[in-house]
Amino acid sequence: MAKHERGLRFQPTGGSRAPQIPVGKKQRLTIERLANDGRGIVFFEGRTWFVVGALAGEEVEARVLGAHGKVVEARTERVFTASELRRPAPCVHAGRCGGCSLQHLPHDEQLALKQRMLAEQLSRVAGVEPQEWAAPLSGPEFGYRRRARVAVRWDAKAKKLEVGFRAVASQDIVAIDDCPVLVQALQPIMQRLPNMLRRLSKPQALGHVELFSGSSIAVLLRHMAPLSEADLTILQEFCNFHEAQLWLHGEGQPQPFEPDQALGYRLEQWDLQLAYRPGDFVQVNAGVNEAMVAQALEWLAPKPDERVLDLFCGLGNFALPLARQVREVVAVEGVQAMVDRAAQNAASNNLHNVQFFQADLSQPLTDAEWAKQGFSAVLLDPPRDGALEAVRKLATLGADRLVYVSCNPATLARDTVELVKQGYRLKRAGILDMFPQTAHVEAMALFEAG
Repeated sequence: MAKHERGLRFQPTGGSRAPQIPVGKKQRLTIERLANDGRGIVFFEGRTWFVVGALAGEEVEARVLGAHGKVVEARTERVFTASELRRPAPCVHAGRCGGCSLQHLPHDEQLALKQRMLAEQLSRVAGVEPQEWAAPLSGPEFGYRRRARVAVRWDAKAKKLEVGFRAVASQDIVAIDDCPVLVQALQPIMQRLPNMLRRLSKPQALGHVELFSGSSIAVLLRHMAPLSEADLTILQEFCNFHEAQLWLHGEGQPQPFEPDQALGYRLEQWDLQLAYRPGDFVQVNAGVNEAMVAQALEWLAPKPDERVLDLFCGLGNFALPLARQVREVVAVEGVQAMVDRAAQNAASNNLHNVQFFQADLSQPLTDAEWAKQGFSAVLLDPPRDGALEAVRKLATLGADRLVYVSCNPATLARDTVELVKQGYRLKRAGILDMFPQTAHVEAMALFEAG
């Protein structure tokens, strides 16, 4: 064995590692620009700082939330020099609650930020720009959210039940009983919810609460232990007072306390009622959802004699309105429970020209029996990871028009590359402001063959 030399020092390749920045450290910074997610960016002492609540050109004091390598995540604590764009945050919890990150930015500037993000992704990733930019599709900037999950956690040390929303970049819970982005029907429930939950006998057994507002109002409680009769009485009285359904989620799937109760929402323009259950995907912004469906159908321009394909169909949010206008709709979804629910929605609305199928939409579609007859047009509304496999051989289905509804501009841009390879042109694109006060961007794109 070789003898070690005394005093010999080894250094990792690339030089010494920079000391890590501790969480909680405060740093004075001048913000250079905004990131696509609305956070301020500054390059400082060899690191890239992302600062929640800061605007370009501002001088701020930022508190470190976390640091990884040369990336630092921070939150604005004080503003020394404010941007002309800055407005007072309408919510008292802004900056601490993780739900809304752009309240300090006027709504028209939020829309402009989201538009730039979509344009930048399409240009950088796909190298394209639409022939026409559509105006942003938006609604009220507050009072729009018809569904919310409320965090609930028992603090054993303080012997207190925490109720609210998760904090920025943290699992901490910000105590909230007033949330201005909730629809008006859920506001009084949110205000009285914490006190009601603290009356229950086993607060440590509570999971979370979900609030719903559609054709009915509902309160769902997740619980990890059986509820006592006294607790059930408290919950029933609370829901009766607010004219809300009570749903319980213990073992198995969520169930209504009264077996005949059901949840749903209407699409007024098409005289449709869609039923859903907690856990099903439902767009949280009712007004923008209905406007989105109308715009999708307008762009797709379906004709009465056409056969149309709806991929990632969910509960039938697009498929059922489409069925009002065309000869046949084929609707495909990856989750069998959603397929069953969508089929029930079609039947309950007396629509018999739409067929629903379950398929793994992460795999190519060309072998599916329902795909062999081809389609005149296609509509797809995939989750955040996009629809790469679904679009790879889309041209073989014969569709000359395609409307892509996206909740992630990055995967829309990636899938655009594939569609352009197949001969489709990006005719039109625009943002859908489904989540005002947040940096979340939804978009719609129209592709045409040739």
